[in-house]
Amino acid sequence: MTAPSDENKQLRPGLWETINERYPGSMITKEDFIPLARLRKPLSQTRLTFVSSAGVQPKGTMPFDVVHPVGDYSFRRVPSTAKIRELEIHQIKYPTSGALKDLNVIFPIERLQELASEGVIGGLTPNLFSFIGYQMDPPTFERTLAEDIADAVVADGAEAALLCPA
Repeated sequence: MTAPSDENKQLRPGLWETINERYPGSMITKEDFIPLARLRKPLSQTRLTFVSSAGVQPKGTMPFDVVHPVGDYSFRRVPSTAKIRELEIHQIKYPTSGALKDLNVIFPIERLQELASEGVIGGLTPNLFSFIGYQMDPPTFERTLAEDIADAVVADGAEAALLCPA
């Protein structure tokens, strides 16, 4: 493991500034910050959904466009009852070797199913959601994909969402 390079525990000082220089407007700023909402009831009574940029999707569905220069602004619904053998990854922007051995490392569907069956969470929405994280136009991402996923999450009756970047 790499030792932290400064007292703030940042591994690469100046990393965020470099990203902002190379991709202006791509980083969330403190002015954009919206506080997280508090749960209205215990987690054991809350219906949860999962949203991931892992590029996981049901086998046989239209593959994500992983080579488009600005990204693919679509998402896939993944049935929350799906088995690992029914899912696949369409992603070239991060190494998928670990995920190919056990998809739960990037899309923990079996762990979420276990939490629901054990009563740790109140249940899962009918669908979980996945998209590819490579998006080079943040305003378009926010206006289209993010809003589309938010609408789908609400339509599925989610009371809480677990967001997981790949």
